Amino acid sequence: MTAPTPLPVVIIGGGFSGAMLAARLAERGQASVLIERQGEAGPGLAYSTVQDAHRLNVRAGRMSAMADRPQDFIDWLTTHHPDQADPNGFAPRRLYGHYLRERLAAVERACPGLIQRVSGEATAVEGCAALLSEGRRISGRAVVLATGNPAPRTTPKGQSSRILSDPWAVGALAPIQPDDAVLILGAGLTMVDVVLALDAQGWRGQALALSRRGLLPRAHGPHHDAPVALPTDALEGPLSRRLSVARRLAATHGWRGVMEGYRPITAALWRAATTKERARFLRHLRPWWDVHRHRIAPQVEARLNALIADHRLTVRAARIRDVSASAEAVTAALDPHTDRTPRTVAAAWLIDCTGPGHDPAATPLTAALIAEGQARLDPLKLGLDLDETGRVLRADGTPDPDLYVLGPPARAAFWETIAVPDIRQRIEALTDVLTA
Repeated sequence: MTAPTPLPVVIIGGGFSGAMLAARLAERGQASVLIERQGEAGPGLAYSTVQDAHRLNVRAGRMSAMADRPQDFIDWLTTHHPDQADPNGFAPRRLYGHYLRERLAAVERACPGLIQRVSGEATAVEGCAALLSEGRRISGRAVVLATGNPAPRTTPKGQSSRILSDPWAVGALAPIQPDDAVLILGAGLTMVDVVLALDAQGWRGQALALSRRGLLPRAHGPHHDAPVALPTDALEGPLSRRLSVARRLAATHGWRGVMEGYRPITAALWRAATTKERARFLRHLRPWWDVHRHRIAPQVEARLNALIADHRLTVRAARIRDVSASAEAVTAALDPHTDRTPRTVAAAWLIDCTGPGHDPAATPLTAALIAEGQARLDPLKLGLDLDETGRVLRADGTPDPDLYVLGPPARAAFWETIAVPDIRQRIEALTDVLTA
């Protein structure tokens, strides 16, 4: 008599977080159903790019999908793409997407029957079951929301064909002609990717990128920086004092080393912070944290600097107050922060590069959970409110024992949940919980 097959874990979302959780669970003998609404499970949006100019934002030597096998990605590169197997380098993101596909497929071969892939869109969660849009019900022993980042929400879709609300949509940048002027809303990592994609398709025009503070992402140094030992004053007490200590350390040891010192303990510091402290951080420090924490590859910085030197890319601090569009152009009225930025600008295209939204109430699945009282927003509306294990808190504050969140949607609870090294640790922790 054979043992009964255990009920699977239902995973909603087949990007890095969901796919690598399914692989890790299978290696521990736990079955899962991996629900992905579009595309192929594994790469997700970030690693589905085909542009070689789109590089990893983390050194290849730190990008293993498994916490207990830190060399796995480098070993894979050595076998398949030896010219990119530099642990200190920044491989093309498309190669990382191939690595994730092969990692998932290898686990499926080694653990037959423990990963079931389902194509569909989950619209509701009822107990330990996910309901798909076409009416199917997928039941298991627990549900994990690994839905990635919500879509951008800044520019209204359908307002004009000259306004590109989703630059990641297939063919979104194709209508842009080589000499077209472009106005870009946002100056972060999404802007960087869009400018590089335009550059790769032969675009020769000029781009004006606008953000509230006009900050560009900083670049990694030539080598990995050793973490700076952080004194107690940098970790406890008033935020103003912590910031002052961090600045003094950065002046002495370099800001990259200070950021490396904070990196492994950021989630713990965030969990320990009060709502008032978190709000102050978001209001005053978050833009500077983001550009120093989420860096770009040195070769990407070099290309951006070349475009800036050629006056093809300009970054300015301003708010867009109003937008009007005709069949040929887009005109934006600005509230500039300096006299260097005009009050009105016109371009052939406006591209929304503000990056992903972070309001879970804007997505049908999580909006339904909130409406039914199965979940609630955190006090700052960064995302769903979770406990320390990633379980969703209901409207009354009690944790749902069978509903978890993994990856970027868990930012309200853990803050740093978007980079592979951080999600990798969360996958290990959640795997321990789901296989206990």
